[in-house]
Amino acid sequence: MEQLDGGRALSFCGNNSTAYSVKNGVLNNPCFVDALNLVPHVFLLFITFPILFIGWGSQSSKVQIHHNTWLHFPGHNMRWILTFLLLLVHVCEFSEGIVCNMVMGTNHLHLFMPAFMGFVAATTSVVYYHNIETSNFPKLLLVLFIYWVLAFITKSIKLWKFAEDKGAAQYLRLYITALLVILYGLLMAVEINVIRVRKYVFFANPQKVKPPEDLQDLGVRFLQPFVNLLSKATYWWMNPLIIGAHKRPIELKKIGKLPIAMRALTNYLRLKDAYEDQRTPEDPDRSPSIWRSMYRAFGRPILLSSTFRYLADLLGFAGPLCISRIVQQLNSEKDVPEGNTTVTHFENYHMSSYELLQNSSILAVLLFLALILQRTFLQASYYVTIETGINMRGALLAMIYNKILRLSTSNMSMGEMTLGQINNLVAIETNQLMWFLFLCPNLWAMPVQIVMGIILLRHFMGSSALVGAAVIVLLAPVQYLIATKLADTQKITLEHSTDRVKKTTEILKGIKLLKLYAWENIFCDSVEETRGKELTSLRTFAFYTSMSIFMNAAIPIAAVLATFVTYHILNKGGPSPSQAFAALSLFHILVTPLFLLSTVVRFAVKALVSVQKLGEFLQSDEIGDDSWRNGDISVSFEAGKKPMGMTKAINRKQPMRYQMDNYEQPTRRQMRPSETEDVAVKVTGGSFTWGNNLLTLSDINIRIPTGQLTMIVGQVGCGKSSLLLAMLGEMQAIEGGVYWSKQPDCEVIHEGNISWSEAEESDEDIRSKNRNSVAYAAQKSWLLNATVEENITFGSPFNKQRYKAVIDACSLQPDIDLLPFGDQTEIGERGINLSGGQRQRICVARALYQNTNIVFLDDPFSALDIHLSDHLMQEGILKFLQDDKRTVVLVTHKLQYLIHADWIIAMKDGTVLREGTLKDIQTHDIELYDHWKTLMNRQDQGLEKDIQQDSQTTLERKTLRRAFYSREAKNQIDDEDEEEEAEEEDDDNFSTTTNRRSKIPWKVCWCYLSSGGFFMVFLMIFSKLLKHSVIVAIDYWLANWTSKINNSAETDMYINGTRPTNTAVQDSYYLLVFIILCAAGITLCLITSLTVEFLGLSAATNLHHNLLNKIIHAPIRFFDITPLGQILNRFSADTNIIDQHIPSTLESLTRSTLLCLSGIGVIASITPIFLVALVPLAVAFYFIQKYFRVASKDLQDLDDSTQLPLLCHFSETAEGLTTIRAFRHEARFKQRMLELTDTNNTAYLFLSAANRWLEVRTDYLGAVIVLAAAAASIWSFHYGLHPGGLVGLGLTYALTVTNYLNWVVRNLADLEVQMAAVKKVNSFLSTESENYEGSMDASQVPENWPQDGEIKIQGLCVRYDPMLKPVLKHVNAYIKPGQKVGICGRTGSGKSSLSLAFFNMVDIFEGKIIIDGIDICKLPLQTLRSRLSIILQDPVLFSGSIRFNLDPEKMCTDDRLWEALEIAQLKNMVKALPGGLDAVVTEGGENFSVGQRQLFCLARAFVRKSSIFIMDEATASIDMATENILQKVVMTAFADRTVVTIAHRVHTILTADLVIVMKRGNIMEYDKPETLLEQEDGMFASFVKADM
Repeated sequence: MEQLDGGRALSFCGNNSTAYSVKNGVLNNPCFVDALNLVPHVFLLFITFPILFIGWGSQSSKVQIHHNTWLHFPGHNMRWILTFLLLLVHVCEFSEGIVCNMVMGTNHLHLFMPAFMGFVAATTSVVYYHNIETSNFPKLLLVLFIYWVLAFITKSIKLWKFAEDKGAAQYLRLYITALLVILYGLLMAVEINVIRVRKYVFFANPQKVKPPEDLQDLGVRFLQPFVNLLSKATYWWMNPLIIGAHKRPIELKKIGKLPIAMRALTNYLRLKDAYEDQRTPEDPDRSPSIWRSMYRAFGRPILLSSTFRYLADLLGFAGPLCISRIVQQLNSEKDVPEGNTTVTHFENYHMSSYELLQNSSILAVLLFLALILQRTFLQASYYVTIETGINMRGALLAMIYNKILRLSTSNMSMGEMTLGQINNLVAIETNQLMWFLFLCPNLWAMPVQIVMGIILLRHFMGSSALVGAAVIVLLAPVQYLIATKLADTQKITLEHSTDRVKKTTEILKGIKLLKLYAWENIFCDSVEETRGKELTSLRTFAFYTSMSIFMNAAIPIAAVLATFVTYHILNKGGPSPSQAFAALSLFHILVTPLFLLSTVVRFAVKALVSVQKLGEFLQSDEIGDDSWRNGDISVSFEAGKKPMGMTKAINRKQPMRYQMDNYEQPTRRQMRPSETEDVAVKVTGGSFTWGNNLLTLSDINIRIPTGQLTMIVGQVGCGKSSLLLAMLGEMQAIEGGVYWSKQPDCEVIHEGNISWSEAEESDEDIRSKNRNSVAYAAQKSWLLNATVEENITFGSPFNKQRYKAVIDACSLQPDIDLLPFGDQTEIGERGINLSGGQRQRICVARALYQNTNIVFLDDPFSALDIHLSDHLMQEGILKFLQDDKRTVVLVTHKLQYLIHADWIIAMKDGTVLREGTLKDIQTHDIELYDHWKTLMNRQDQGLEKDIQQDSQTTLERKTLRRAFYSREAKNQIDDEDEEEEAEEEDDDNFSTTTNRRSKIPWKVCWCYLSSGGFFMVFLMIFSKLLKHSVIVAIDYWLANWTSKINNSAETDMYINGTRPTNTAVQDSYYLLVFIILCAAGITLCLITSLTVEFLGLSAATNLHHNLLNKIIHAPIRFFDITPLGQILNRFSADTNIIDQHIPSTLESLTRSTLLCLSGIGVIASITPIFLVALVPLAVAFYFIQKYFRVASKDLQDLDDSTQLPLLCHFSETAEGLTTIRAFRHEARFKQRMLELTDTNNTAYLFLSAANRWLEVRTDYLGAVIVLAAAAASIWSFHYGLHPGGLVGLGLTYALTVTNYLNWVVRNLADLEVQMAAVKKVNSFLSTESENYEGSMDASQVPENWPQDGEIKIQGLCVRYDPMLKPVLKHVNAYIKPGQKVGICGRTGSGKSSLSLAFFNMVDIFEGKIIIDGIDICKLPLQTLRSRLSIILQDPVLFSGSIRFNLDPEKMCTDDRLWEALEIAQLKNMVKALPGGLDAVVTEGGENFSVGQRQLFCLARAFVRKSSIFIMDEATASIDMATENILQKVVMTAFADRTVVTIAHRVHTILTADLVIVMKRGNIMEYDKPETLLEQEDGMFASFVKADM
């Protein structure tokens, strides 16, 4: 064989004749042993390649296998780790072989050939294994088993041969071989384990396995826990998602469900167990520590993450070490001539590990591997903490939610726990804890990193390093101080901005009034004033931010400066390049932890506060606790309950005292069967309190008869509602009890979701056994954020007939017809705003629809007018509920319904005054009956007089209709706009879909920058460029200096062994320039950080100012078609982003981009050959950022859009607690909360996984850049192109580039999302303003115009918008001075439009209105509107004083104001208020009733003495008596003025001089009322008839 193979063997064993001799035995020839080592590798390749090819060929036909086949064989992770180690060792072996080979002069392939083949074989083995695993075909693993055995045997022979040799202990190859033997042995063991567990080879029945539950569910798309290690480390499984986002936006469907282990429920149970376990039996009331329970539930992953973190940090120090060695190496190679000192062992050369590390190429590879590993570990650490943080947030949210459902009502009403606090817990505290968890590994990793860094610095630079380190450490507290200041300033800014948003909201809500009174500028100024305060604190904010950025950039420069100056003073000369650049990169490493440390400490402090708040919240009172504490209250069980219920109630987590109760109760209950036959609920001797020790209800003995209508009546505040709540178990019982009878025919409503009820069978669930679900309509209506239909069905199955009947009974159909999507329209906080009456009717409908035996209605008529009340009473309560024989309890003030009651409970001052039927009361308590009678008469007269009936409801419906009519028009316009935009951008349709998503919005960026002012932009760009060039100059100078010193020192040393003076002079010159450059760099850092922040500030100032002015001066039509919420968002959320987020993102983006560019520039200028490697890297980078930006934007949107429903669900639960508990729907709401939490967590997890995806990719790119730079340096150095100092410079820069690459992309993505805010604000800046100028000058208008008040309307045509039909068509009318005119007509006939036309608020496109001889269209708007007065139908008051509301311009004397108040019948009331005219008006005038508000609006119009006075349905919400007074006043006080009244109730204008009847924008009748009444068939006559 040797002869045959001679040709090949020549090169294999070298060309030495002895290499082939086998005289000492075959195995003693090292070359043969190495050849033997090749055998297993070749065997593996020969067998696996065909299998892989066949497998791959067949796989391409099967489209992507679904992930449920990703089953892991036992020892999966172990195998991957061992294989990685194996590859690493092979690399070492290979490089050692190559280096030895280079030393030996002739080629000895056997030194590195087996290592190379081993590397290939190991790679193949893992690919092969992965494919077998995905297709779940374990039999083929036998091949690998044989391979490991063979490799183990051959390597062992080699090791044994090495061990025989005495001098081998110092050789690296011995240790490498030993390591390989161990690894092969371990892999063999893993393989045997797979055979043992899966029993797939020699066993008769192989084990059947199923994939984990998550993978059987196709909905789970988050595969991080299930993929193999390589894919886990590089997030390879995310590729399809992120690249797919480019074509089609990511939707919720795409990200699927969470794996079970990450769901909120799983984590909640873990946290709850940890929390509850701390309650020991000896000490049941001890409050458990949240920290401890969090540690128990989530401590292990945090420890894992910290381990990763420590590994990464230690590997991070490989950079500086390698750099210093490479630079040292290159410099010494230049000087020392190479000597071949060879050691022969078996006539071969072997080297020790120290020698191997002298080789610069090996060091470069080592540096590359260290970087790759470091980055992988770092990202793994981040990922683990983020996943844990998200899990913990889910658990905390579930815990808080559970607590909310059990909060005692008194807690909510007595103000111990406000809604705001609960919302804060959910929105702020949980997030802060989550963030703390993200950052907490830093708390213990950073100190270690800092200490290590300082030790290494000391090693390189001696004691002078400590000075530099001291600079860094001493400046850290300053950074902490700045960070706390920032937080404080942010708080103040927040207060101001909430204030500003509140004022803006008021303006927008009353914008119509402000325009009609020409007051918009006054209010605009008040907003600007608040904005001014906000800007002042923003300025402080900007200042501190820029300080923080400045510190971050300047500290390393200062530290380097301090270190080198000290070094120079101590050592009388500069450091060598290897020392200098190692120190430089070490300082860069050190700065990051120190900068972050301040943030982390701040978060830790916040987390402590959050945990304290959470603890208080979780310890607060729960409902039902007291009923168990006081043994004397019995809440009866349903008799004859199935025993199963009992066993279920006894839960291991429950303290003993509950169980005792459970056993007594059934017996106690059965003692009184007779009394409860016909009673649904019975209260005996009950005294109840809201928890403040004041008895609200005392001595209550009542019974509610089954299947009958019970009414509870009494004055306001006598405890009617409290009685209902006491029966529902919401109040604390001091004595006595509530008994619910068993109701045989009731459906079981409490099906709930099983997973919860098992998980948590707490006292609350025991309570649920004691009574059935009760349909309850609270006095304050409570709606869910859901469709109308969902609000009514409320989780019950939908039954069309029943639903229809309920809707009719509550007369909701007309309202539903007005909604844009019928009963599928979203209502509630975030949906469409309904009026009080509409909301209340929906709540009553909900109670009627539920299929429960008992219905509690708490004053359902309070917000309804008479017609609706009657209809509801007849159809709903008497017919619908009584037909079903349901027990109804009705609280009401309307005594006229008492005749329908089967049972009456009269209350007074918290006790029961009377109980019985109406007949009983009539016979026994005549006094009370008479009292009721007189009250009823009064109410009936009210009916006679009050033909207000339709007013309120029609008004509500009218506002609704207006809102929608305009919104639809707006939507059409919007759609058209969007289509146009899309067309403009690109005609080719397909390319738009892909292009539009990846374009960077340059136009918007430019708009943002230009609003910051050109000078600032120029200053920013100029100073940024200058700063970065100075920083490069500093490092370059350092490189020059150190290498010059090095060279001169060495040459001098060779000459005469002393240092001549000229180098010292040169040295101090270098030092001086260095100091100057550093100082310049530090100053420039300060300047740039300030310019960016203040550029952002001026941009924010201008954008907000323009936005406010544009919107306030926009035509009224704009407000009709733009939803208020949308405008407010521009002023709150978007302005906030522009104020606080964009500047820092912009700064970060420019800084990281310039750092990367300057780094790459430096490397390229030192070694131009590097540019060759740069091209493919740049292409890769371009694609990575392009895909990532699109996906990140989508995921961020998803995260935002899923967060809102979650927060809303919490707040609406807290608001509707009593209703949810009465209905017994806790389980359903919990389930909903879990779903919402999981959805939001999924989006957030994907977002963070996408960030990791990006960072791993950019970090690997960075590592390749370092490798390329090192390779280029070494290569060009060997050709003698440049001095060694510059190599260090290039490598240091390459290392910084790796740190900043991902920031470039992340900031780009963030900026893109944030620029959307600028884009939205910008879209409003293009709205047209009203034409304020007019064609006449204000000075040409007479002072006292209009004097007489003569109005001529000639051929007037009016429309709201050029797109819409005219609302008034060719109207002609003449109104004499001082005439009283009434205008009437049906809703939508154009009455109000006519009144707006007088003020030029609508588009008058034909005809004109002439007042006192001047065409109003020619007047400046301000003049016109300030000379007329109007009263609108919906009263608007602003927060402030009464004086401010009547006269914001501060023009009038107090007497005039009092006079106006007297006319409006308000004088006495205002006098009684504290402060009189300066009394406070709350937001929207909430502290006055609607009628009073309307009177204030009248007074406001009287204050302005103008000769034309318009009343637009102004008396709709005032009672008859007051209205009559007003009519008289208007007639007398305005005898000489022109009054135009738009009438709702016709009888108010019967006394007018002229009546105009309108229909569909035309005048139908126009005459004196008397004349019109004579025409029997006329419209006016028919109106009057209907009104009588």
